[in-house]
Amino acid sequence: MNFDGIWTPVVTPFAKDNSIQFETLGKVVDTLIDQGVHGLIIGGTTGEYYALGKDERKRVFDYVAQHAKGRIPIMAGVNATTTEDSLELGQYAKAAGFDAILVAAPYYCQPAQDELLLHIQRVDDALDLPIMLYNFPDRTGVPMELELIQALRDRPNILAIKESTGSIERMHALINEFSDQLQVSCGMDDQILEFFAWGSRSWVGGASNFLAPEHVALYQACVVDQDFVAGREIATRLLPMLNLLEQGGKFCQYIKHGCELEGLPVGPARSPLMPLNDEEQSSFKRTYDALLQHRG
Repeated sequence: MNFDGIWTPVVTPFAKDNSIQFETLGKVVDTLIDQGVHGLIIGGTTGEYYALGKDERKRVFDYVAQHAKGRIPIMAGVNATTTEDSLELGQYAKAAGFDAILVAAPYYCQPAQDELLLHIQRVDDALDLPIMLYNFPDRTGVPMELELIQALRDRPNILAIKESTGSIERMHALINEFSDQLQVSCGMDDQILEFFAWGSRSWVGGASNFLAPEHVALYQACVVDQDFVAGREIATRLLPMLNLLEQGGKFCQYIKHGCELEGLPVGPARSPLMPLNDEEQSSFKRTYDALLQHRG
């Protein structure tokens, strides 16, 4: 399995009473498949996994696996605060029919590197599925150091890493030193052109929930066609939105608002996250309208 292309970390639609809207989730999945994304991630940060109970996460796994019906590769985010919960979620996702798993550092408890290594090894041993690591220390509190990546070289299931530190130096090190081991997937959206220029073939982009055509077009230009002139033009149009998302402090709310503007009413983010205020909605709408002027 490879992770080439656009992988969308799918939003979880909620009603005003906080219940999961599975019919809307199905429409989101269908739209993304129709728009040509290459894979779906269920239970990622953009899907607000941290705000879902374990049973809710399992119900979402079941629904998407049944709804996608093999039309597109699906990856399950199994991040949790304990190894045991990650294993339980991963085993459930595997039984449901998921193709791969996304593994981040357990959050809040801040394991040391040797503890994190053992966590990843235990998940790999128990599940025997293709793994994309997820390095996002700003969220988890723990980095995946290069020495840890080196220690996983003998693990054939560990095939990719979503790199979300924002460090160009780190991206260079991963691609130059570990490309024989791992695909490096862009997890810092406003750096996507740099990732593609350095040979990355994978982008986990939250904004593809509502801007999938632009994401697919940028991948096609840079990775498939190797046309970085066209790629730079597309990236230039995307960057104001990607900058807003990465630097605006309300990532999930912005993604969900973008879905609303695209005709996919996915509802609010769960508390403690709050809806965008009028000024934030207006700023987002201006950026969104400017971007859509160039959509064919």
